[in-house]
Amino acid sequence: MNRLLALALLVLLALPAARSAAFGPNSGVVVARLTHADAGHGLARPDILHRSRSFRRRLLSTTMTQPVRARVRGGLGGGIVTNEYLVHVSVGTPPRPVALTLDTGSDLVWTQCAPCRACFPQRLPLLDPAASSSYAPLPCAAACRALPFASCENRSSTCAYAYHYGDKSLTVGQLATDRFTFGPGDGKDNAARRLELTFGCGHFNKGVFQASETGIAGFGRGKLSLPSQLNVTTFSYCFASMFHSSSSNSKTSSSFVTLGGAPIHSYAHVVGDWQTTPLLTNPSQPSLYFLSLKGISVGSTRVQIPEPRLRSTTTIIDSGASITTLPEDVYEAVKAAFVAQVGLPLIINAGDDGASALALDLCFALPVAAALLPWRRPPRVPKLTMHLEGADWEVPRAGYVFEDRAARVMCVVLDAAPGDQTVIGNFQQQDTHVVYDLRNNLLSFAPARCDRLAAET
Repeated sequence: MNRLLALALLVLLALPAARSAAFGPNSGVVVARLTHADAGHGLARPDILHRSRSFRRRLLSTTMTQPVRARVRGGLGGGIVTNEYLVHVSVGTPPRPVALTLDTGSDLVWTQCAPCRACFPQRLPLLDPAASSSYAPLPCAAACRALPFASCENRSSTCAYAYHYGDKSLTVGQLATDRFTFGPGDGKDNAARRLELTFGCGHFNKGVFQASETGIAGFGRGKLSLPSQLNVTTFSYCFASMFHSSSSNSKTSSSFVTLGGAPIHSYAHVVGDWQTTPLLTNPSQPSLYFLSLKGISVGSTRVQIPEPRLRSTTTIIDSGASITTLPEDVYEAVKAAFVAQVGLPLIINAGDDGASALALDLCFALPVAAALLPWRRPPRVPKLTMHLEGADWEVPRAGYVFEDRAARVMCVVLDAAPGDQTVIGNFQQQDTHVVYDLRNNLLSFAPARCDRLAAET
C-alpha cells in the first residue's frame, strides 16, 4: 500500500496531462446494460440540472464473432455538467455488480476495491478481491509498462498503478485480472458472457464521482480500454434522455452498449437517416476519437468560425464529458446567433432567478404564459447543426435546450472552454444511436428513441 500512496503523490505533482495506453486479448460480442447515473431516484428537472460547470471527465492525455452487450442507464448526480451514463456489469466469482461511467475519452477500466484507504461514497458494496476465486494480481508485464504511472519493484512483484483525469479525479490501486460478466439480463440470463479482463482495483480514489458509480470504463483507443481488450472492431451506444432516466421506470431509462459484431443500421428505434463521418487520430492525444468539424449552423445561419478552429485534430467526441464545449470565440459567435433568433430576453447576471442555478450562460426569460399555461407549445428555438466531414449532425431539441417553465427559464445547453478544442459531450448525444467502426475509422449516427432499444433486444 505504501507504493500506492507514493504513486498518488507522484500523479498529484505531475503535469496536468496524462495519457494512457493499454493491452489485452479476448473474443466474442459483448452487450452491457447502460443506465443514467440518477435513474430511479425521482429527481425533478431543476434538481437534476443544479451542478457546477467545472466538470470535465476527459483524460488529458482475437476478433469478436458475436457481440457483447451491457445495459447502460444514464443519470446526472444532479446536473447536466456531470451527466453520466453507467455500464452495468459484474466482476469476480461469484459475480459482484459494478457501475462504470462509459468514457470514450480514457482507457483504463477500474472500480473501487476493498480495502479502501480513501474512496468516494458508493451505493453498491465495494468490490472485495479476497471474495473472488478468479481474482489475480497482474504481475509486472507489458500491461503495467503501458500505463503512464506504474510501479514494479522487480519482475516477480505485482503492478501498482496511478491514473488521473483532466478534472483532477484520480485512482490509485493494483492492476489485476478477473472474470467480467456481461449480459442484458438480471443475472438469470443464460446468454451472459463471462470474460477475463485486466482492470484497475482502486484503493485510493478521489475527484468528481457520484454515489451511483463505482469507477470508469475506458472506451478509448488505448490497449487497456474495454474495446481493445475485447479486440472488437465496432462498438455502439444509444443514450436515453436524462429526463426519461430520472424516472423510477427502469424499462424506459436504460438501453445497451454493444461491443463487437458488424455495424447494423436497421434498428426499429432509429427515427431518422444514418450519416457517417471519418474518425480521425491525433498523435498527441492517441486515445481520443477526433472528428473533422467544418462549421456550425444556428437555424439557417452558418456561424462564421475562424479557420484555425476547423482543423481536423481539434474536435473530439467524448461520452465521458457532459456539455458540448466550444472554444471561447466560437461559443460567443454561436451565442450571438441564438440571441438574434430566439426573440426572448437574454438573462444577464441571473442572480437567484433560476438560470444561474443551472450553471448555464445562454438562458432566456420565458413569458408569464409559459408558467401559467404549461400545456402550450414550447417556444421556437432555431436548430443547432454541427457540420462534420460528409455529415450534418442536427442535434435534437432535447439535446441542446432545457426549459424550466415554473421558473420561466429556457437555456441553450452549450459551454465555452479555453483553448482550441471542441468537445461533443453526452448531453448532445442523447437520443442518438452512435456507432464506432474502428476497423474503417468511421463514426455513424442517427436520431433514435434510445429508451425503446431495451424493448427491441
